[in-house]
Amino acid sequence: MNLTEFTSLDKESARKELFACCGSNRWADAMMKHFPFTSEKQLVDLSSKIWYDECTEADWRESFTHHPKIGDVKSLTEKFAGKEQAGVAVATQETIQHLAKANSEYESKNGFIFIVCATGKSADEMLALLNDRLQNSTEEELHIAMGEQQKISIIRFKKMLLDGDFSFLKVSQITTHVLDTSTGIPGKDISIRLQAFRNNVWQTIAQGITNADGRIPDLLPQERTFKPDTYKMVFDTGNYYGKNNTKTFYPKVEIIFSTFDQTHYHVPLLVNPFGYSTYRGS
Repeated sequence: MNLTEFTSLDKESARKELFACCGSNRWADAMMKHFPFTSEKQLVDLSSKIWYDECTEADWRESFTHHPKIGDVKSLTEKFAGKEQAGVAVATQETIQHLAKANSEYESKNGFIFIVCATGKSADEMLALLNDRLQNSTEEELHIAMGEQQKISIIRFKKMLLDGDFSFLKVSQITTHVLDTSTGIPGKDISIRLQAFRNNVWQTIAQGITNADGRIPDLLPQERTFKPDTYKMVFDTGNYYGKNNTKTFYPKVEIIFSTFDQTHYHVPLLVNPFGYSTYRGS
């Protein structure tokens, strides 16, 4: 289906398609006030604006309930051995067991299931990210999860409009990569938190784990821009070096930086066990 075909649908059918992308009634109703859409960009931009500016915690939590619950061993085994997550079929039974336990702990703690844009993530990456996010407060997790939901919505828009033009989509407004200068290779599997100063404390608003290239390409949803402000990235270098049986003087690296507009900001980290540096990249 392309955009023309989608906008030719009757309103009931169009709303049903949108609700399948994000299971919030307030969001779907607000989106339909702008139907028919004039472009894929308008669809994505409106989606983001309504999701962040008009929806409430109740709406975000409602959308989470429309995700399939995959916290038990059987469903996790099926998911990570299926086509949807190719590349994670090698997940061991031990990893599956740990994932099931962590999922259960997460839901008990926060009152909603673990929401993550899982595309391209292995079972081990999922487990590491889930364990990291278990350390967050429920308020932090709510804001992380709503960001993950927006990423998922965009992916579902693309699946809904297979013949659509989404070439306008850019990378995350804030990106990072890590280079281990002691080895000359990218820093893989490093947990990174993006934080904002809210209510007199630093709160995590996005979180991810670096890939084989030492990057997190989707820290924020595409087309999501933050207002100019001061933010912080926290790199879990201690765990990274610990897994490599290497002592480090810096168990965490915290980089505080300011944005001046809504353009792209790249915040790389060059790190070794006894020093680090950073700069504004491109």
